[in-house]
Amino acid sequence: MAAKIALTLVTGFLGAGKTTLINRLLRDPALSDTAVIVNEFGAVGIDHLLVEEASDGVIELSDGCLCCTVRGALVDTLLGLDERLSDGRADALKRVVIETTGLADPVPVLQALAAHPALAARFRLDGVVTLVDAVHGLETLKAHEEARHQVAVADRLLLTKVDMADAATLSRLKAQLATLAPGLEPLIAAELEPVAVIDCSALDIGARAAEAMQHHHTHEHHHHGHDHHDHDHDHDHDHAHSAAFDTILLTHDRPIGGAALEGFLDLLRSQCGAQILRLKGLVELVENPERPLVVQGVRQVLHEPRWLPAWPDETRGVRLVIIGAGLDERYIRGLFSAFVGEARVDTPDRAALEDNPLAIAGFRR
Repeated sequence: MAAKIALTLVTGFLGAGKTTLINRLLRDPALSDTAVIVNEFGAVGIDHLLVEEASDGVIELSDGCLCCTVRGALVDTLLGLDERLSDGRADALKRVVIETTGLADPVPVLQALAAHPALAARFRLDGVVTLVDAVHGLETLKAHEEARHQVAVADRLLLTKVDMADAATLSRLKAQLATLAPGLEPLIAAELEPVAVIDCSALDIGARAAEAMQHHHTHEHHHHGHDHHDHDHDHDHDHAHSAAFDTILLTHDRPIGGAALEGFLDLLRSQCGAQILRLKGLVELVENPERPLVVQGVRQVLHEPRWLPAWPDETRGVRLVIIGAGLDERYIRGLFSAFVGEARVDTPDRAALEDNPLAIAGFRR
């Protein structure tokens, strides 16, 4: 079976700089084995590169790259690209980059890609790259839930127009991003090569989990340890808190069985899927402890798991990051503990949960 094509989602609110980034990708010879899907003709300045415009919306560039345009559904566009690859009209590809519209919530896009059997068979989600305008990003995040979703589900955060923002604005923006995506350090887009921009290696998952866990502890300590704040600080904190999402880190220091992982994920998505924006992580399975399994999901849908060739660091076991809104952390932690075999007071064991997933005290619908 041919290797699956890596799929990178590039998102960001209106004016974040996605067009500029796509132009850089199209011009980089190192990405000649990458197809770029944009929203419509004329969205990027590629006229001088065109060789032919195919009737099905796929453009072949002079350097051999492909640029697709989303005239209809994204799924149809990807299936059309796959057909071109299958019948030889297009050369083999290693990656597809999808640029979403600035107003798009990326969660339904991720869900659609994972839920379609034909797409799941040919493509694998490599990551989500979110661009944030350093000048107007703060007010955009305050005003638009879609922008907050774009940041919350990101694997890589890129700041654009940094040279136009003053230090105070940039500092406030980074603080707000930290509440939406704990542990994910924003990078400056202009300082990265295009290949580095879109290469969202799953090796980052464990690092983000560790950083987010540290952020969680520091955040709790800070707010419990300070009882007096000035009015402006309280206002800023209240707003930041209301815009933040739940981030739950689940860790286990030993391998677990494949059946236990499958049972946990199945119950998690059936009971809490509506609240989950994104789930991702690395898992050490008893059946194959030498290679980490990458797990990714959105809402009630799981992407097909895949194996990495080797562990990225010395930490083994299970590292899962769950990002959502309105998550019942007590229930999720109890569910996880039951399936990995950890004893917890007033928590049913795995067998009881499989019979009755609502058995954990505190579960709320």
